[in-house]
Amino acid sequence: MSEQQERTETICPYCGVGCGLALTEGDEEGDVRLARWNDAPVNGGALCIKGGAATQVVNHEDRLTEPLIREDGELREATWDEALSVVADELGRIREDHGPDATGFFASSQVTNEESYLVQKLARQYGTNNVDNCTRLCHASTVAALGESLGMGAMTNSMQDLRESADVYWIQGANPAENHVIAHSNYFRKAAEDGTFVVQVDPHENETTDDADLHLRLKPGTDIPLLNAVLATILEEGWHDEEFVAERTEHFESLRARLEGFDRERAAEIAGVSLADIERAAEAYATADGAAIFTGMGMSQHTCGTDNVQNLINLALATGNLGRPGTGVNPLRGQNNVQGTCDVGALPNVLPGYLSVDDEEARERVEDVWGFEVPDEPGLTNVEITHGAGEEIRGLYVVGENPVMSEPNSSKTEECLGELDFLAVQDVFLTETAELADVVLPATSWAERGGTVTNTDRRVQRMRAATRVPGNTRHDFEILTEVGRRLFESGWEFDDPEDVFEELREVCPIYRGISYDRLGTEGLQWPCYDEDDEGEPYLYAESFETENGLGKFRAVSHQPPAEVEDEEYPFVLSTGRIEQHYNSGAMSTRSETLMRVVPENFVEIHPEDAEPLGIEDGQRVVVSSRRGEVELTADVTDGVKPGVIWSTPHFPDAPINKLTNDALDPEAKIPEYKAAAGRMEVALRPAEGSAGSAD
Repeated sequence: MSEQQERTETICPYCGVGCGLALTEGDEEGDVRLARWNDAPVNGGALCIKGGAATQVVNHEDRLTEPLIREDGELREATWDEALSVVADELGRIREDHGPDATGFFASSQVTNEESYLVQKLARQYGTNNVDNCTRLCHASTVAALGESLGMGAMTNSMQDLRESADVYWIQGANPAENHVIAHSNYFRKAAEDGTFVVQVDPHENETTDDADLHLRLKPGTDIPLLNAVLATILEEGWHDEEFVAERTEHFESLRARLEGFDRERAAEIAGVSLADIERAAEAYATADGAAIFTGMGMSQHTCGTDNVQNLINLALATGNLGRPGTGVNPLRGQNNVQGTCDVGALPNVLPGYLSVDDEEARERVEDVWGFEVPDEPGLTNVEITHGAGEEIRGLYVVGENPVMSEPNSSKTEECLGELDFLAVQDVFLTETAELADVVLPATSWAERGGTVTNTDRRVQRMRAATRVPGNTRHDFEILTEVGRRLFESGWEFDDPEDVFEELREVCPIYRGISYDRLGTEGLQWPCYDEDDEGEPYLYAESFETENGLGKFRAVSHQPPAEVEDEEYPFVLSTGRIEQHYNSGAMSTRSETLMRVVPENFVEIHPEDAEPLGIEDGQRVVVSSRRGEVELTADVTDGVKPGVIWSTPHFPDAPINKLTNDALDPEAKIPEYKAAAGRMEVALRPAEGSAGSAD
């Protein structure tokens, strides 16, 4: 058999860019080797350091290979029948004793569309809308703002379109050079080299800054006053698109009224950015033929995250930068299937295709296919579910998520999960969350998975299994369908993932024209409404997907973070991802390559702040907030603003989310990871030669 025939083409398991890669089986069972897929549609064969090291976790010694159940406080190996019986019996008991809303379900952006679709269907047939996924922790506010004002919670344009057509990139709260590396190298950097003017708005200097023509280095939590100053400048100078505003939008006058007499000098002072730079950025964006906005978690992970993103939408609507090539509002999604997991309805307020659960007509269309009634009230979100554990929430089924590491104020999360009557975790490794579980179900790694995933610019692509699951592990698809069969009389007679996808097409209008055969190796971008539809590279060419077809302005005002610095906690503590690691570290910290490059967590502090504290570069320090403390290594750098300290969430042995604030955006219920009050001091070490010393 030729090398070409032996290759399996699939999708990288890390960020939302959707890079294609090829795999071949190694010499030992379960081993896979990386091969280049030079004509992969998104990346053309290029991979970042994480993608290049992705095979290192597939056959890792830490892989779960047997089901586990808890007896006498300890996890022991069990048969599949034992484990699945406990899951079905306990979920059934909780529903009988406390009602269906006493259980929560977490879907995962690390599994396929088909598998997340099964999770949300499981929840709804159980009788609850308490189903959510990790978008609640990263882009829930983005999805909410885009859905409300434009109609769809996704990138409006495609990366290729934006590479070819945009004259200005406005990048706010995103760091594509480190978080979406191949999108940056293949699209962003090439556009910048060809003359695209890049405005970066971010408190943190990072690799994206190297390509920026203008860096507005604002204080964390001041995006709204800065953008209001931009909008006020545009209106004052008459740079807004009057024709577009008149024909395709509503509520513009409320925005104009809010900004009339707006104190731009004061707003610039609050943001810590010169007004001259704000005016220069406003002119570059508003006077371009095509200007594209990119937004990330620096905008969404705030208690005002929905308003932050709304103000970006206001900017795009006011200047007519929507509905054309080279324009739009484009969230850069963090995980390889977080877009798809939302598309298929793994959210507490929407069904597949973003059909609202409180829309009777939408529910009836789905019920006709499913054969059971769907609850008509939105359910609880991730953090609401974990915070309710032991009280209104008695049971939780977690697929491929690790809330003990990923949720804010994570010590509280761990404590709450310990109060549950029953916790089931379906995962690849014994994560910090799985260690608390009553049942652990060993699941599928990315290289063993078949199905579809949807990348950050709405491209649905095929994942293909390159190797068999190890030991007594089962595919997530098989586990979920078996749980469904044990709980319910019908609705779970699926032969394979393609069979699930065919049902998904029936209930999800934006996927209706997509089939496995049509996807091939190129994929298709939704919306794709029928089999003659080639998909949409950009949205809203004629109208917005709102009730009246108009884009909605909504004026917003500055709201400080829920917790601000004071004498006891004098710093703004902020967090973010780095190129070499990923999310809670379950995969990346098990990679020899990635751990060799960045072996431990760190915290950045400005030299002006480090000196009076006696902190030197490379020194061990203790960072604390009102929720706990973590020991880290200091990185003294002018990459952060004075008064700000910055760290990453990737390392289980130094979990920064012990310190982050679990205050929520009132609309999207996303936590405020980007701004908390913190302090920092030199770590006290035992004297040399004493007990506990390094000797």
